[in-house]
Amino acid sequence: PQAPALPPTPGPLDLNAAARHVAATLPLRSCVTVGAGNYALYAHRHIAFKGPGSQLAPAVGAMGYGLPAAIAAKLRDRDAAVVCFAGDGCFQMTMQELATAAQYRLGIVVLVFNNGLFGTIRLHQERAYPGRALATELVNPDFALLAQSYGGYGAAVECTEDFAPAYDAALAYAQEHRMPAIVELRYDADIILPDRTLSQLRPAETAA
Repeated sequence: PQAPALPPTPGPLDLNAAARHVAATLPLRSCVTVGAGNYALYAHRHIAFKGPGSQLAPAVGAMGYGLPAAIAAKLRDRDAAVVCFAGDGCFQMTMQELATAAQYRLGIVVLVFNNGLFGTIRLHQERAYPGRALATELVNPDFALLAQSYGGYGAAVECTEDFAPAYDAALAYAQEHRMPAIVELRYDADIILPDRTLSQLRPAETAA
């Protein structure tokens, strides 16, 4: 049986809708990679396996895995559509490997989930020590401009209606020009899980 549909995530950019669009438009010959973080739940919840090698994910919470895995998948099958789900903190562990993707002309698409946090760590902090978060906020670059600086495609989206056109253009660009593409999803740090916010996780007295 299919899992029940998730409600929209709060705010102008519905991350569940974005992941559903990726799932609905992925060609049969494709591979989805993820790193380690709460954002990976969007891929795992909405995208079904299409056979061996159609999804690659790390073990034991290895951050930064998604981009190198996408590069490897594209090297193995250059005609496949390869899409990487990456958190902003996770992506910055290995984002210099965009140079490798550009050097070998690998048309991968990276979806950077940018909420300005090490989200999984913040989630555990809020659960164990509500109101006492420490060292989880991030200062991020413009990820779309980063892709452009390597000669690839870059776009940033902040609302649901802008995601599908940006993603479709990124996938088409990557396949046609054989260069990496980034779509940066910018959203509020309170959105921590596909069906939960940090505010909902905090005890009432702490939230007040």
